[in-house]
This record gives sequence, structure tokens and C-alpha cells, in this order.
Amino acid sequence: MRIGVAGVGRIGTMHATNLAALDRVDEVLLFDPVPGRAAQASAELAGTKAVDDLDTLLGDVDGVLLATPTNTHPEMLRAAIGRGVPTLCEKPIASDVAEMTALVEDVEKSGVEVLVGFQRRFDPAIYELNRRIKAGEVGDIYLVRAIGNDANPPDFSYLPASGGIFRDLLIHDLDCVPWLVGQKVVEVYASGSVLVHQAFADADDVDNAVVMLKFEGGAHATLAGGRHDPVGYDHRIEVMGSKDSLVAGVDPRTPLNSLEPGGHVAGADAYPGFPERFHRAYVNEMNLFTQVIKGEVANPSPARESLISLRLAEACEQSRRSGTPVRIEGN
Repeated sequence: MRIGVAGVGRIGTMHATNLAALDRVDEVLLFDPVPGRAAQASAELAGTKAVDDLDTLLGDVDGVLLATPTNTHPEMLRAAIGRGVPTLCEKPIASDVAEMTALVEDVEKSGVEVLVGFQRRFDPAIYELNRRIKAGEVGDIYLVRAIGNDANPPDFSYLPASGGIFRDLLIHDLDCVPWLVGQKVVEVYASGSVLVHQAFADADDVDNAVVMLKFEGGAHATLAGGRHDPVGYDHRIEVMGSKDSLVAGVDPRTPLNSLEPGGHVAGADAYPGFPERFHRAYVNEMNLFTQVIKGEVANPSPARESLISLRLAEACEQSRRSGTPVRIEGN
């Protein structure tokens, strides 16, 4: 199997490394719009070869991964499905709901498999959490709590183009939590503050935020996200139900200090960032992508479902600015 990777920045290079390590992948082809960048990456990564343009890449692969900037995703994704090439596209596949809706319709008309790179769906512990919920082992869900804190803020120059904390940081949980619960969100309330640095306010954003989701069955979820955790990168999801209470994301590297005797204490190797915290997820994501290409498993992250998280992110922003809950229709 030959897999293409378009975009060899930090994320694209990580994906190419994981793909090249898979036994069933014979070669990874690399393309980047920046001249010379793909060749440089290929020289440093065994099992890869650089190509000069997207058309060449798409003509010689069994599947392609898109890790270029968001504004390039719609054009590149349409090029890939136009050639019948199964695609894994980093989130988001488009920057606004109207554009994404049109793109999703094009994807579904094409019949080509397109996966969206929401890595939490591929994390083994979260994947198992989803399986247990769907199998009825948790019972009726009462409450979901998700925490997602960066260890350090992003580069401040990135903030004006980030889309804001709900579209950038919390978008992952806005995808994952409804996927776990398996019900429609009917109401959103969000609040945020600037507590880390004035640069977030200057970008018309916040650096700490809390979201409450209400589901059609009456269950609630609380999502909290922040741009600075002095102990390390922290992401966990707790689900409390009528039969069991489960958590994903608590292990010896979780940046959390308990004050109870014998309780959890963060070690020196606490997770420094999302690539380390979700390493198993990213490896599993590439493996499942190849299985989808071969028709061995169902698509675990289809394009249409990515519309839900973007709609919720926009509702969160509306709620934060208005200070009132936002009703959700038709998600």
C-alpha cells in the first residue's frame, strides 16, 4: 500500500512517520506546497519519497492524508475525491458551517471514504469507553465531564487565525462527547475569561472556557478548556451512568496532584503536549485509516459528523458573547 501525505509540517511529519512504520504500508509519498520542504522531510524519514505536486501525489497512492492549512482543505479534498482517493483530512475540513455543509455533500455524492482527524475517536481508552457505552455497560448516562488544558499557550501570532478557543481547543471535545453520548445536543451554554495573557483579549478570544451541553435525553456534559496548565498537558473524559463510572485519560503521566494519602502525584514525565498524550491515538488513527481504505472496518469519523462539532463551537461562541444559553436545532 502507498499512502500520500500533503503537508509536512509538525502534524504531517508525525503522521508520515507513523504511516511509514506500519507493516502494510510500502511507501509514503510526501508533498508540500512550499518548494523543497517535502524533499527535506523525505531525506530525514526512511520509507518516504517526495513528489512535486498534488496531482502526482493523487495519481500514485491508495489513500491520502491532508495536513495542510485549513484554508486549503476544501480544494484539496475535492481534488482527492475527484480522483477517487480515500482521504483522511485534518480538522476542520472547512472553516465555516456553510462551506463545510457544501463540502460534505460533495463527499457523500462521490462515495469516496473521507475520515476527519479528530484523534480522540482513535484513542484506545476513549474508543473502549465508547464501546462500553454502546454495549450498555455504563447504563443510562447521567453526566460527562471533559477537561482539556494545554501545558503552555500557543504562539500568540497564531491566535487571530485560530478561530477562537471553541473552534481550536474545545472542538475536539465538542466532537467526542456527543459521539460518546449518542444523543443530540439541544442546548449550549458557554462562558470564558482571559486569565493567562492579554494577547487573548487582543485577539477577541478567551484563554479559559467552560461549556455545558444538554442532551435530548436529559443528560448533561461539562467541558472545560484552558491555555495554561503549569503541571503539564491534561486531557481526560469522565462518564457517570446508572451502572458504572469510567474515566479515560488518567494514568501515571497525567498532570494531576492528589492531596489524599496514596493519591495520584504527577511525575517528572507528565505529558508536555498533545502529541505525547495522544501518541497511541495517532498511531491507531493511521492503522484504522489503512483498514478503511481496504474496506476492513467502517469509517469511525465520517465527514458529516464533523458538522456537529463546528455547529456547537459556533453556538458556544454565540453563548459566550450573549451570556445566555443557545438552543440547538437539527444537529
